[in-house]
Amino acid sequence: MRKINLFFGFIFILLSWKNIPEPKYDLLIVNAKIVDVNQGKILSWKFIAINHDTIQLVGDMRKMGNISATKIVDAKNQYVMPGLWDNHVHFRGGEALAQENKNLLALYLAYGVTTVRDCGGDITPHLLGWRKEIKEGTLAGPTIFTSGPKLDGAKPTWAGSIRVLNQQDAEKALDDLQAIPSDFVKIYDGSLTSDAYLAILKEAKKRGLKTTGHMPLTTNILTAVDNGLNGSEHLYYVLKSCSPKADSLTKLNIGYQMMSTIANTYDPALAVQVYHHLAEKNFFVTPTLYIGQILAHVATDDHSHDALLPYIGKGIQATYAGRVENAKRAAKSATGDIHNKTEEVFGEMVKPMYDAGVTLLAGSDCGAFNSYTYPGEAIHGELKALVKSGLTPQQALQTSFVNGPKFFDKSASYGSISKGKLADIIFLKENPLANIQNIDSVQTVITKGKVYTQKDLNQMLAKIKN
Repeated sequence: MRKINLFFGFIFILLSWKNIPEPKYDLLIVNAKIVDVNQGKILSWKFIAINHDTIQLVGDMRKMGNISATKIVDAKNQYVMPGLWDNHVHFRGGEALAQENKNLLALYLAYGVTTVRDCGGDITPHLLGWRKEIKEGTLAGPTIFTSGPKLDGAKPTWAGSIRVLNQQDAEKALDDLQAIPSDFVKIYDGSLTSDAYLAILKEAKKRGLKTTGHMPLTTNILTAVDNGLNGSEHLYYVLKSCSPKADSLTKLNIGYQMMSTIANTYDPALAVQVYHHLAEKNFFVTPTLYIGQILAHVATDDHSHDALLPYIGKGIQATYAGRVENAKRAAKSATGDIHNKTEEVFGEMVKPMYDAGVTLLAGSDCGAFNSYTYPGEAIHGELKALVKSGLTPQQALQTSFVNGPKFFDKSASYGSISKGKLADIIFLKENPLANIQNIDSVQTVITKGKVYTQKDLNQMLAKIKN
């Protein structure tokens, strides 16, 4: 009797199994080599199942079973990893350049950039509209996090900035940013006083707002961090604290003229103490090495034949002239040598900062006014510069799409190819862990549930070419 029951039980299981619907996904990627930047490994023969914009399942091809999907993409053993984050970009230039800025979205995708952190500009309403369209899938482009307008002093350097002169202004400015709502607070040092700067930091900390940016050179970065500063854009302000001459130079109130002496008196032992303090505060630093290299030679390099120049609108191209003229004037004085020395020291700072535990962010500073620093290509250049400065390819990649989400407390949604993460994915022909130059081999981009082949990306670029 027991044998008969077992037999009918087995038949019942088979009949029931036939009635169970097969798993159904929107998108299934097969034959993938997943680039695991957290472990520094390549995971071969993997499949990735996606619904809408979220990864639902990652597994071994040999154990895949009967999985069905509306669309199947064969990765053909290419290297699959999260899309890149450019953690310092700008959309700006006013109403007249709004469309040219919008055209740049295609360049980001073509280079595998699926998320950008906009660090202040003067076309925020347009940017918010694009962000909404991108999220809804009606516009192709990267996810956009934005600071909205920058905060500056009585005479702002950049159009669209909000003036902050005192505590009351700081409160009103943050009210305005929260009304947008902005994703973080970007502070600039054009004419901002130290008192107004600290007022912004203290008020932002009270409200739980993330702060980053430039800082008045009359202020010490360690003081700023202790008052709530979360991050620093560029390395000037960290470098200043790494010189024993910093305090005496600060009293002279000579602004960036002090950087010559600061760079020449950089003290590696003092620097390590500074870096450890920043690390203890979970501080973020965006080195922006690549743009420094571009601007250091912009007075003499011929960019007229740059491959990406035709994809930049004529209006944005016209904004490049200011940096070029400034560089030419500097080349006729000692300032040019000062700039080169500073960039050299910046490169020396990267590895010790990383080793001390400071969270580095890969950011290009591309956008209007920042000459010949092209969207998409520039973040590739930044990753290569970070490796040249001593990071491994694995560590450099982490500064992009692992550390970027950390700044926004969004690590649960980004940073790896795994269940529950957003499906911002790129395919590379070559292994980026073996050589960071292989980041240039982008073949396919997947974001917001859409698959962009190389043909699709080329067609997008063709539409914006001058």
